Amino acid sequence: MRRTAMHQSRRRTAAAYPVRVTQHNQQLGALGERIAERWLTRKGWRVVYRRFRNGHRDIDLVVRRDSIVAFVEVKARSGAQFGDPVESVHHQKQRELARSARVWIDRHGRADESYRFDVVGVLMAQDRVLIKHVEDAFRVS
Repeated sequence: MRRTAMHQSRRRTAAAYPVRVTQHNQQLGALGERIAERWLTRKGWRVVYRRFRNGHRDIDLVVRRDSIVAFVEVKARSGAQFGDPVESVHHQKQRELARSARVWIDRHGRADESYRFDVVGVLMAQDRVLIKHVEDAFRVS
């Protein structure tokens, strides 16, 4: 009987762990998006949409400056041990962003606008924040 209780306890702990990691990642992502938004605003961009959702896909920020609309993917990391956050926007994510961008353009786009995909990496290391903005980070055919 004691053994069963111990195994059940382990299972609950193991099952609860991914939830905490997910919550941590969501909080980190939300903080990264706020930091990126503030940084882009200071650079003259105006936020026209936050977290545009298309099904299960989303675009973190849609920003405009003059006639350029940028679909921005924000990647935040709490340390450099997993590499540059910008490099984590892989081919599949690029395709998902492109699909969502097409929907956004169909709903909100204008003939005089040009569109691009930017990636903003936010690296929070100890007491500092490093931001890397890659303009026109990738193209979609």
